[in-house]
Amino acid sequence: MTASDLRGSDEPLFTAFDAALVDLDGVAYRGPHAIPSAPPALAAAREAGMSVVFVTNNASREPETVAAHLTDLGMPAEVDEVMTAAQAVAALMRESLDAGASVYVVGGAGLRTAVTQAGYRIVDAAEPTPDAVVQGFSPDVSWREMAEASYAIRAGARYFASNKDLTIPNERGVAPGNGALINVVVTATGVEPPGAGKPEPAMFRLAAAKVDAELPLVVGDRLDTDLKGARAADMPGLQVLTGVDGVREAILAPPAHRPSFLGRDLTALADPHPHPEREGARWRVRAATAWIQGGVLRVDEADAGPDGLDGARAACAAAWEAADGGATVTVESTPGREVRSSHG
Repeated sequence: MTASDLRGSDEPLFTAFDAALVDLDGVAYRGPHAIPSAPPALAAAREAGMSVVFVTNNASREPETVAAHLTDLGMPAEVDEVMTAAQAVAALMRESLDAGASVYVVGGAGLRTAVTQAGYRIVDAAEPTPDAVVQGFSPDVSWREMAEASYAIRAGARYFASNKDLTIPNERGVAPGNGALINVVVTATGVEPPGAGKPEPAMFRLAAAKVDAELPLVVGDRLDTDLKGARAADMPGLQVLTGVDGVREAILAPPAHRPSFLGRDLTALADPHPHPEREGARWRVRAATAWIQGGVLRVDEADAGPDGLDGARAACAAAWEAADGGATVTVESTPGREVRSSHG
């Protein structure tokens, strides 16, 4: 394990970093409802001087719609504080596709707007063959659209994707995401598109540039998109436990997916974070310790700290070190006590 795999901070994260690049689904809200702790936590971060940019792999909605939705949910946001995968894929297309090229769009209004604003001409069919196909998530994507995309790609059109999330968390559970829909087209064509959204680093760099951030912190719930993207962009990441991935997934995460900080929800921005320390064969986080015995993770969290996660933090440090040394780690029980947030 390297010293940077799990970090500590002696001051609250919202003063240690100048911007939070915040995921939406599973972090700020679930479906149509705000996660209860999110509005006051983001308000406190802004009051402390931290800039906030909302970074979403959802390409179906326009930034204005996202900002209005967040504002309605008690998290006021300006259009310039939203970075969508539609904007990111339009930037990716500009790197290799001339302005004025014809593009068949599979996705929602947000993607169509971003493609148009990038200087491309949208067409509504695979004949004549367009110069490119771009695909982004929308709950209204149909078989016909994916079939037209397949015809165009097989005829030679370039293929781009806003993002490759296989699933999307919502108020009812976990639903298929854009990656699942892309796989339908990939199966039909044999062509794998480049993705522009998370975990690609460009999206985070574009988001940080919106607020001229020098010390941005990525905040997300998914290790394979949010936290992997943070590491790819060389930015620290805070994993919150209000969405897809939990403590067990963090403990077993490969190096490229590991968070720098662990918190229950966005209230973790207001907290200092304890430093993991190695003591002999054990890792200690304040009063909690963790170690590997016979390939099995052991945790003593008699005192798991104010947020109940010190045992989980120690477990990450111990498991990551063992895994990086070539060991196979078994997790028989997941540490991390459920506690009420100290921030209400």
